[in-house]
Amino acid sequence: MKTDQDYMQLALELAASARGNTNPNPLVGAVIVKDGVIVGTGLHRKAGEPHAEVHAVNMAGEHTKDATIYVTLEPCSHYGKTPPCAKLLKESGFKRVVVATEDPNPEVAGRGIRLLRDAGIEVEVGVLQEEAQKLNERFIHNMLTERPFVVAKFAMTLDGKIATYNGHSQWITGEEARADVHELRHEVDGILVGVQTVLNDNPKLTTRLNDDRQGRNPIRVVLDSTLKTPVDAHIADTTDARTIIVTSLDSDEEKAQQLERNGVEIIRVDKEKTGLHIEDMLKALYKKGITHLLVEGGGNVNASFLRGGFIDQYIVYIAPKVLGGKNSITPFTGTDVETIDLANQLEFGEVTHVGEDLRIIAYPKKAGLHD
Repeated sequence: MKTDQDYMQLALELAASARGNTNPNPLVGAVIVKDGVIVGTGLHRKAGEPHAEVHAVNMAGEHTKDATIYVTLEPCSHYGKTPPCAKLLKESGFKRVVVATEDPNPEVAGRGIRLLRDAGIEVEVGVLQEEAQKLNERFIHNMLTERPFVVAKFAMTLDGKIATYNGHSQWITGEEARADVHELRHEVDGILVGVQTVLNDNPKLTTRLNDDRQGRNPIRVVLDSTLKTPVDAHIADTTDARTIIVTSLDSDEEKAQQLERNGVEIIRVDKEKTGLHIEDMLKALYKKGITHLLVEGGGNVNASFLRGGFIDQYIVYIAPKVLGGKNSITPFTGTDVETIDLANQLEFGEVTHVGEDLRIIAYPKKAGLHD
C-alpha cells in the first residue's frame, strides 16, 4: 500500500519536470488520491499559467470530494495572476491536504494552511519537507533576501586549474559536461561574466541543447566598470537574448549610449576598492527579473562574489587532468590567507559522473537551508 511519502515523491517529480520554466515562481506539483487511486495530477508549468492544484483538480473533476491532495508547496492564499489555490481546495470538498513545506514568503507563510484548517479540512505539513525545500532553494532564497540565487560554475583540472598561464582553457572538460552546462543555462534567468571574458573569447552565452527542446536563453550580464565591451561583440547583439552591462557611475556616457542603441541595458553602481559593488548589482538585477544567476567568471569575478559572501551554490566540473605549473590560473584570485582555518567552509551536496568528468555541487556552510 502506498504511503504519503510515495504520493509526495510523485508530486515532487512532477514539479521538477518544469525546472527552468517557472521563474520567478516556484516549482510545484500536486497529486490527488481517493480510495487509494490517483485521480488527478498537475504541475505549475510556466509563470502566469494555472498552478499545479488547478490542473490536478480539473483532472480529478467530481472525485475531489473527500479526497486527499498532496502538494509540494503550501497552496497560495492571495490573488495574483491566478486566483488563490487554498480557496479552490476549500470549495472542492477535499477531506485532507498534505503539504510538503510552507510558503517561504514571510508575508504569506501559513495563511493558506490556516484557511484550510479553518474550513475544517485536515492539513498535514512536513512530508518530504527537506526534499521540497531543496527543489525550491532558488525561490526560498529569493523570498528571504530579494536577491538572485547565485551559482558559481567553473570547470577545472584535478589540480585546481581553470586555464594555462596564458589563459588557454578550451576544453578542460568533455562534451557531456559542456552539454550539462547548457542545461544549467536553460534553468537560470541570467548568466554573468567579466568583461575580460568578452574581450578574450567574444562568447554568445546562449543556450544550445542536444535534443529537440528549444533552449531558454538567459539574460547575459557583463561586469564592465569602464565599458570596454565592443559595440560589435556577440553579446551586444540583443536579437536572441537580452544583455545587461553593469558599469560604474562615472563610465563613458557616449559609449553607454552606443551600446544602448543596440538594445543593451546599462546598470550603473558604485565602485569599491576591489571593483563594482556586488550587492547593489544583485539587487538591481533582481528588479530586472533575474532570480537565478549563473556566474561563469574568471578568478577575479569569482573572488568578488566570494569576498562578499554572495555565492549560494557551487557547481564544479573536475576533469581527469593535471595541468601543473605555478602560473596556471585558479578559480579564485584575491588576498592570500595564512592558515587553513580561514578558508571558506563548504559542504558537499551531490557528486556525480558526467561523462568522463565529475560534477560536484556544494554549498556555503552557514545557518539556513543546508545546515
